[in-house]
Amino acid sequence: MITLYGIPNCDTMKKARKWLEARGIEYQFHDYRKQGIDASQLRAWISELGWEALLNRRGLTWRKLPAEARDAIDEDSAIQVMRENPAIIKRPVLDLGDRRIVGFKEDCYQELFD
Repeated sequence: MITLYGIPNCDTMKKARKWLEARGIEYQFHDYRKQGIDASQLRAWISELGWEALLNRRGLTWRKLPAEARDAIDEDSAIQVMRENPAIIKRPVLDLGDRRIVGFKEDCYQELFD
């Protein structure tokens, strides 16, 4: 089963969900804010994708972090920040079972599901 991770009110999430639904692709939605994300899962994603690929440094959540936390960010502190502030994880994370895709690009999704 495909799982789409994110938060429901994110515009990018809405686009990804709409795209999947329009093509009849079944998926489970995992809401970071309600269901959280555990450290072991984050570590597995980081092992596959790198922590920098998962950490959204463009959003409001990042900007709200204290400057000293932003300046000293490393893998361990990134995991802690992502667990405490799941909205800082780039979205969506599309879990296909054998691999994960971060972000939504229509052409990428089209290639995945052709």
